[in-house]
Amino acid sequence: MAQKNASCQYIPNDTQRLDIPFIFGEQLSHTFEAKQQVIAVNNVDFGISEGKITAIIGESGSGKSTLLKLIYGLLEPSSGEVRYQGWLVPTRKDKLIPGHDAMRLVSQGFDDLNLYAKVWDNIASQLPNTNLARKESKTRETLERLKIDHLAQQRVADLSGGEKQRVAIARALINEPQVLLMDEPFNQVDAAFRDALQQDIRHIVAETGLTILLVSHDPTEVLAMADELIVMKNAKILEQGSPADLYYNPSHSYTAQLLAKCNILSPQAAQQLGIQSSSAIGIHQEDISYRINTEGSFEVQDVRFRGFYNELIVRHGELILHAILHPIIDIPIGTRVDIDIKRHLVFSNDQDA
Repeated sequence: MAQKNASCQYIPNDTQRLDIPFIFGEQLSHTFEAKQQVIAVNNVDFGISEGKITAIIGESGSGKSTLLKLIYGLLEPSSGEVRYQGWLVPTRKDKLIPGHDAMRLVSQGFDDLNLYAKVWDNIASQLPNTNLARKESKTRETLERLKIDHLAQQRVADLSGGEKQRVAIARALINEPQVLLMDEPFNQVDAAFRDALQQDIRHIVAETGLTILLVSHDPTEVLAMADELIVMKNAKILEQGSPADLYYNPSHSYTAQLLAKCNILSPQAAQQLGIQSSSAIGIHQEDISYRINTEGSFEVQDVRFRGFYNELIVRHGELILHAILHPIIDIPIGTRVDIDIKRHLVFSNDQDA
């Protein structure tokens, strides 16, 4: 039997679908009308699981943020539909204040924060004054959960980017939404503090069953955080799966480059390495090993410092490969080497990449 849902008050003729994922998009498109039509999301299908962290990743302009706004109901689909718990998501045409009641959106610009108010007031203001004791305890609990209780009496304007992000998340979570949407949430967080914030968010999901959907143009920062990845390019979804599956077995060369800065080789280039393929292949940098050999077929063109490892760029004629050099040793530019390929990728569905 279909369950009643608050969205029914906005779309009274809707019928709940019970055979679909928690959040579901079908043949979803959105076109911006300007001097020229811009197709931001083009006929995509997706399913998002409850109680998981799903990251939408892709290069700038791929349609990630537009998809997030369609899911929240800030934008109306040009075609297709978005459903939450089987019900259509109401949009601007359906309700006065857009945005699904069970969801909260944290934007990358901290637009919702009152910069000149205290942290406590920014968060407590989201609760009514009908029960002041509960308001105080809930605010304190939310501050502690995001590890910003020591900042309660500071102005938001005086905080770092990472601290402001924690305040924005706390403000969104205090009313216990079922879904938290985050648009580029780590843009203004210093690299040294990103991992701590990401893992704190994972703990919140584990404790509360919250569903999180976030957008990122830098997938390396969410590989260890997300349960599922949705890969977008040119307004389309290329593939969806777990971070490990998409890293080790991507269907598209675009995904391999996005997640792993993978070497992509044509069939002709692959043949120079003794790999026979009728289509392009991929080789992860960590799957290339080398041996110094004065008669080696490859020459070291460059060595780039990457922190705990170096990136080794080697060349044979027109063929250039990037490999990981770890442990770091002194290997001068111009050194001749032979290389071995431990593993390569064959892309099963690369027509859109």
